[in-house]
Amino acid sequence: MFNSEMNAVNALSVASYGTWKSPISSDLIVAGTIGLGQIAIEGDQVFWQESRPTEAGRTVVVKRATGARGDRPPEDSPFVELNSAPFNVRTRVHEYGGGAYTVADGVLYFCHFADQRIYWAQPGESPIPITPEGRYRYADLKYDRAHHRLIAIREDHSQPDREAVNTIVGIPLAGCGQIAPELPEPIGQEPIVLVEGHDFFASPHLSQDGRWLTWITWDHPNMPWDGTELWIAAIQADGSLAMPEKLAGGQEESIFQPQWGPDDRLYFISDRTGWWNLYRWHSAHIPGVAGEIEMLCPKEAEFGLPQWVFGMSTYGFISPTELVCTYSERGLSHLARFDLSSLELTEIPTPYSSVSGLQTAAGIIAFLGGSVTEPTAIVQMDAQTLEYQVLRRATDLQIDPGYLSEPEPIAFPTENGLTAYAFYYPPTNRDFNPPAGEKPPLLVKSHGGPTAATSASFELRIQYWTSRGFGVLDVNYGGSTGYGRAYRERLRGNWGIVDVDDCANGAKFLVEQGRVDGDRLVIAGGSAGGFTTLCALTFRDVFKAGASYYGVSDLKILAEDTHKFESRYLDSIIGPYPDRADLYHDRSPIHAIDRLSCPVIFFQGDEDRVVPPNQSELMANALREKGVPVAYVLFAGEQHGFRKAENIKRALDGEFYFYARVFGFQPADAIEPIAIEGMPNGT
Repeated sequence: MFNSEMNAVNALSVASYGTWKSPISSDLIVAGTIGLGQIAIEGDQVFWQESRPTEAGRTVVVKRATGARGDRPPEDSPFVELNSAPFNVRTRVHEYGGGAYTVADGVLYFCHFADQRIYWAQPGESPIPITPEGRYRYADLKYDRAHHRLIAIREDHSQPDREAVNTIVGIPLAGCGQIAPELPEPIGQEPIVLVEGHDFFASPHLSQDGRWLTWITWDHPNMPWDGTELWIAAIQADGSLAMPEKLAGGQEESIFQPQWGPDDRLYFISDRTGWWNLYRWHSAHIPGVAGEIEMLCPKEAEFGLPQWVFGMSTYGFISPTELVCTYSERGLSHLARFDLSSLELTEIPTPYSSVSGLQTAAGIIAFLGGSVTEPTAIVQMDAQTLEYQVLRRATDLQIDPGYLSEPEPIAFPTENGLTAYAFYYPPTNRDFNPPAGEKPPLLVKSHGGPTAATSASFELRIQYWTSRGFGVLDVNYGGSTGYGRAYRERLRGNWGIVDVDDCANGAKFLVEQGRVDGDRLVIAGGSAGGFTTLCALTFRDVFKAGASYYGVSDLKILAEDTHKFESRYLDSIIGPYPDRADLYHDRSPIHAIDRLSCPVIFFQGDEDRVVPPNQSELMANALREKGVPVAYVLFAGEQHGFRKAENIKRALDGEFYFYARVFGFQPADAIEPIAIEGMPNGT
């Protein structure tokens, strides 16, 4: 057997890292994959969102076909689309959106991206707008059956000379679906403001009997993971609110996902102990009584998430005495049952290392699940038997495991005697061996946020690199979530320092272990990760090249020219502006261009409101003037993050082509050249 194994190894082609031929092409990725998002359950039906690169990133709400009401699609499709083209289910509240739809009594209510109005739709019928035209945006939609209305977060942009105004509103549904012959719009009423007076609101949730509303709120300069407040109010017969009462939260406590349980108690997640753990509150609904808050499951694990988008969910009830939840421990997701009487947590075995978007109803558990070798999927589980089935995969592509790299969780030393975390993906391709003694180039990935995290889930865009001979280090630098509040707060006042040190030290750790080539280290990231990338290239002498995707180069411009949600974010991770304008200047790569001498490629959308194009253009122009090799790729019609198939392909191939030119190797694939200024021969 030993001889046969040796013969198989010897039969492999020998080729330098980076030149390996891979079946995981950019065409395969964009043509064969979709994005999967928000899940909803009504009755025994599971709904979800699909974002389709081949339709310019259009997002649709989908359910599995049943044929029960004659809505079965053609025989070759097992799914029903609830919003036909050109309708695009996506909201721009906070710019990042989320919570863009809900389903009630078989009716879909959704936010349409083009005009940000809410529409009413039934299968087989054209959607009808139910909110007025204007500069309004809506998110976090909930159906209030007792008052036949939607409750939603509204963002008012009607006065462009002031900051947008956020409120919680009630949207009457009387007349929805009935159009008066003389009118081009449905009969309806203006939304009614229910809650106002704070900078931000999220997570409105109705009690089981429809008599109480809960929500969270926060104000500048806090972000929702810094400090929020949990409120409740009684709903009057006319739909207005009375007796509002603050239950928990404050400047140093982050509340996540308040939700009324079947036992009429209010459940929520708080990080008051340093970890996002589960709590419940009960006062027998007696106004004026403070009630009791009970910690349910003390654990050094994160049951909550940073609320970058609306509609996030990590737990749900499967009976009056039991809930199902997901939590993160050391960067890995777990699914578990929790007994509300005994307070015992029991893990549910699954093949998934990443679990998110959890929803429950009618004995059904549904979630987004992914593993190191299986793509993200919509998974439906029976709450009693725990048997599960996959309803929809992000891709049905069958990739030979011999081309797939499995991530290795690593912990490595970083500044101040601390430890940081990452996932390392070694180069993997069943058809190739490297020349003797050669070590692979390393691509370090710095995630966005920066208050976010990467996970060990199947990602074809990482496998694109590893199957061509690159190692990939996906870093959860200090400031990332999933490791407790103290780890998250390492970034407080230190953005551009801690994250950069951790990315650099992670790369050096692998070099010291002899696993990668110290002369071929590159770094890439998008948005906040783009800032980390540019800082690493400018202020550290570790990386030889990098790629910035809609990254920040000038913190002062970002502080003065960004959207409301993040307009004071930098106060906590840099310092108050303009009081500490010196920090904004000193940490901006654009002001230290003399220290940057390695090649950089920039990718940018021309309609990006989160990080406007001038951030990339300023840096690219400065490098041109200095004579440093630089490439700048601007995509028309793209916002913050690329959704069109042709642009995703161009960016992925373009970044690989750029590194090939920098390090002087020949890719196995024919790639459309990128114009690189300052590079010999220009491409």
